Amino acid sequence: MNPSTAQARVLVDELIRNTVSHVVVCPGSRNAPLSMALYDAAEAGRVRLHVRVDERSAAFLALGIAARTGRPAAVVCTSGTAAANFHPAVLEADRAGVPLIVLTADRPAELRSAGANQVIEQERLYGDAVRYFDELAVAERRPGQNAYWRSQICRAWNAAYGEWRSGPVHLNIPFREPLVPDPPGEGSPWCESLDGRENGQRWTELPDFGAFPAFVVPSARCGLVIACDSGVRAACEWAAEHGWPIISETGAAGLSGRSALTSGAWLLAAPEFVAEHKPEQVLCIGRPTVFRQVEALLADEDVEVLLVRPDTDWPAPSHNVRQVGQWFAEPTKPADPAWLERWQQADAAARRAVARTLAAAPWPTGPGVAAELVETVPSESLVVVGSSNPARDVALAAGHARPDVVVHRNRGVAGIDGLVSTAVGAASAHRGPSYALLGDLAFLHDLNGLLLGPDDARPDLTIVVLNDDGGGIFSLLEQGAAEHAHSFERVFGTPHGSDIGSLCAGYRVAHTVASTREELREALRPARGLRVVEITADRGSRRELHEQLRAAVAGALG
Repeated sequence: MNPSTAQARVLVDELIRNTVSHVVVCPGSRNAPLSMALYDAAEAGRVRLHVRVDERSAAFLALGIAARTGRPAAVVCTSGTAAANFHPAVLEADRAGVPLIVLTADRPAELRSAGANQVIEQERLYGDAVRYFDELAVAERRPGQNAYWRSQICRAWNAAYGEWRSGPVHLNIPFREPLVPDPPGEGSPWCESLDGRENGQRWTELPDFGAFPAFVVPSARCGLVIACDSGVRAACEWAAEHGWPIISETGAAGLSGRSALTSGAWLLAAPEFVAEHKPEQVLCIGRPTVFRQVEALLADEDVEVLLVRPDTDWPAPSHNVRQVGQWFAEPTKPADPAWLERWQQADAAARRAVARTLAAAPWPTGPGVAAELVETVPSESLVVVGSSNPARDVALAAGHARPDVVVHRNRGVAGIDGLVSTAVGAASAHRGPSYALLGDLAFLHDLNGLLLGPDDARPDLTIVVLNDDGGGIFSLLEQGAAEHAHSFERVFGTPHGSDIGSLCAGYRVAHTVASTREELREALRPARGLRVVEITADRGSRRELHEQLRAAVAGALG
């Protein structure tokens, strides 16, 4: 057995022993040893193999899988720009705390120094975005290699899963030729056993750092819970038990219990209401990234901020965070019953105002589509929400609570890249119907996420694309004001005029257009396979609609 084949087979075996069950491979020559070892492992039913020709899409696919399963997924590529194309997903995994194992093949040092083809500097390619980096020594035929290879996989897995903060890790692996297994009957036996530990155990057993007890202790009678990331269900249970109102950046999706407020984004955007109902403490779950009104509340010097987040990189708009922990403890004071009741009454009034305004608006609108989707999808559905407008629309829809819906957002760095692939990856790991709500630019940005080979399973995923022919989010920001109209379309609106149906046909992905609410509800019925539902909208009316919604909520709150 040649050294490259021996090393690759050991690395793959140890990855599997370390609970890695999904690996995404991009075709290439230098990573052939890993690709062939992974193929054999998949054929033996030991790992689920995904193959993608676009490295950026491949990395986001792995990220989606890891985010949904909560366990490290691996992604593999050849040397050169292939490795560079993993970088956006590595950055997202870093900021979102998603465990991702990146394996980049490389030329050995003697070829790099000789100016070989397809060579870039891959050492610490991703900078400080990774929790751990190592370049493995080139495989050699000598004793001690098996233990070294297995030990390094254990180190990488442990760093990815995180003693304190999960995230991406990077192993750069130089391979010398030959890069494929020896022909049958040729080659010599390896100089030592390549077996792992008995009974499928890891080479190095490490603690499972899934729940590391470190608590924040609320102490106010009038508090508010803001849920931004995972842990929404547990936060809802805590809020209901202790009488604190809870709002979420994902709106109605995932919220439950008597304390759940689905119009929280609108309530916090009403200055008069916030002035009269300012909480003494805010218990923030995760890192808020969508709404300025949430940032403003957390920055208020009169509000104590308690943060639940599993890492040391915490958000602090005014550097005023009182406590940081991984979980929340019993409060030291009982809540004021009238406090929750006042928030509940305001929530009901705001929710009715939003519903009336959306019902009167011409179909479709961003919040209206989001409301229909969250209300219509079946129980136990996964909803992947795109960055930019969809992330806001879901929260602003203010529908009825859907505790039976699971939401995923790429809010680590909140980019629009890789969202189709993230959705495909998350859906591949979800046991139930899966949906994604994306804008047209995000969809087009990762169109290659639809490129699945004939041997790759197609998840049951419905991608809803709200096509307003450009960057609708900018119409809500300062540059969308009337005084900037002369430059808006060229550098912000960026209309594209793409035929999404024809593009889907080119990828052999089913496509349908939903022109009415009824057609959308019909299109959201569970179906097998991958499909795209397109809704055409006019982004020119988005700014006016938001002004109408804001006014309606303000009027309802008195």
